[in-house]
Amino acid sequence: MTDTLGTQTVEERLGCLQELTKFTENCQKQLNDILDTLGWSPEYDGSAQETMVQCPFDPNHRIPVRSLERHKSSCSLSKMGYSAEEQEGMYDSSVCYEKSNIRSVTMDEATQQQVILKARAAAPLMRMEGVFWQGEYTSQPLDVPQNHKRALCDLTVADRLALYDHVTGELNQQQQEAAANEDLYVDLVAKLKRDEQQGEPKSHLELMAEKRDYKRRRQSYRAKNVHITKKSYTEVIREVIKVHSGELAREWKEESCEEEKEKAEKKEKEQVKEKEEEERGSIRSSKRRRSDDECSESQASHDRSRQRSRKHSPEREDRKRKKRDSGSPDERHHERKKKKKKKKKDEKEKEK
Repeated sequence: MTDTLGTQTVEERLGCLQELTKFTENCQKQLNDILDTLGWSPEYDGSAQETMVQCPFDPNHRIPVRSLERHKSSCSLSKMGYSAEEQEGMYDSSVCYEKSNIRSVTMDEATQQQVILKARAAAPLMRMEGVFWQGEYTSQPLDVPQNHKRALCDLTVADRLALYDHVTGELNQQQQEAAANEDLYVDLVAKLKRDEQQGEPKSHLELMAEKRDYKRRRQSYRAKNVHITKKSYTEVIREVIKVHSGELAREWKEESCEEEKEKAEKKEKEQVKEKEEEERGSIRSSKRRRSDDECSESQASHDRSRQRSRKHSPEREDRKRKKRDSGSPDERHHERKKKKKKKKKDEKEKEK
C-alpha cells in the first residue's frame, strides 16, 4: 500500500510541474509579444525612465514631461466642469490662423471681466426700454466659455453683447492698422512692373483713357486750350470764386422764393380765417337781431292784450257772472276748450 501511494504522489507532482511550466511559458510569451508591440526591452534600466511631473491642476496626477501640455488642457477643462463628450467636440482653432491673413482675438478671464465691468458702469442704473441696465450684467468673475452651450448658460444677453462689441472694435482697429501699414510699405513701381509683365489684355475704358492722355500731350491740343493753360493763379482763383458765388446766389434765391411762398400761404390762411370769423359774427348778429325783434313784438302784443283786457274787464265780468248763473257744466267745459284753442293759435301766430 505504501508503494502505491508513493508512486501516485510522484506522478501527481510531475503533472503539476508540467502544467506550471506550460503556464509560465505562455505568460512569458504574452509578455514578450506586448514588449515587442510597445518597443520596450525586457531589461529594466532606471536611467532611461522618463521624468514624471506633477499636474498643476490636480496634485494627485503625475504625468511625463512630453504629455504635460496635452494633459493640462484636458485637466483644466474637466476641473471647469466640461464632460468627456464636450471635450471631444472641442478643438484648438489657433492652428487654422497660423498661415493665413485672418484676424483673430484671444479672450482670457481678466479681459472678459474688464469688458463686462466697463459696459456695466456705462449702463443706466434703472430699467429702461431698449437699453440694458446694470442689473442685467454679471458682477462676479466667470471662466471664459469654451463652447456655445456654456456661453449661453454662464453669460447673460448683455454680457454677450458687450463682448461682441469689444471683439468687433478690436478687429476693426487691426484692419485699420494693417491698411495703414500696407499703404506705407507698398512698392508702387514694382506693382506697376508686375502688372505690365502679366500682359493681360486692356479693357475698352483703359484704351480710351490712354488715347485721351495721348491727345492731351500733343502740341496742337495745348495750343487750342490757351485760355486754360496760360492763365495766372489770380485769374484761376477769381474764376473759382465767381463760380462758387454764383452757386451761393442761386441757393439764396431759391431759399428766398421758398420763404416768400410760405409767407403768402400763411397770409392766405389768415385771410380765410378772418373771413370765416366775419361770417360767423354776421350770422350771430342777425340771430340776435331776430331774437330782439321777436321779444319786442311779444312784449307789444302782451301790452296790447293787457290794455284790451283792462278796457273790457267789466263787460267780461258781467258775462262771466251771467254764464255762471245760467248754463250747464258741459257748456262751460266746452267754452274752456275753445279758449285754450284760441290761446294756442295766438301763440303760434306770434311765433311766426
